[in-house]
Amino acid sequence: MMMRYKEEKEAKKEAFRKYLESSGAVDALTKVLVSLYEQNDKPSSALEFIQNKLSCPSISEHEKLQAELSDLQIRYNELLTAHQKTCKELEELKSTHASAMASTKEATDDESAKDGL
Repeated sequence: MMMRYKEEKEAKKEAFRKYLESSGAVDALTKVLVSLYEQNDKPSSALEFIQNKLSCPSISEHEKLQAELSDLQIRYNELLTAHQKTCKELEELKSTHASAMASTKEATDDESAKDGL
């Protein structure tokens, strides 16, 4: 029973290793680690070095981007509200204009009918 568990565990490890190799993750990580190893002056944060090499934003950059996203979401909501208000005002103006045009047409028709008598 224990032997079968070990075989299953090894098979899962092997499948995962093949997945990482076929996706290019192993090569990318190897290149980054070799680059770190070859640095004469080792960076103070190996993790930030790896993130930069893999084109990942640092924690501070991520936080900055999150704050910017939040600000932009607030601005978007403000603009959307203003847009909806403007659309409503436009519809009201169109309605008022249509009513005014209808009243003008009725008045013109009434005057034409009176003139025709």
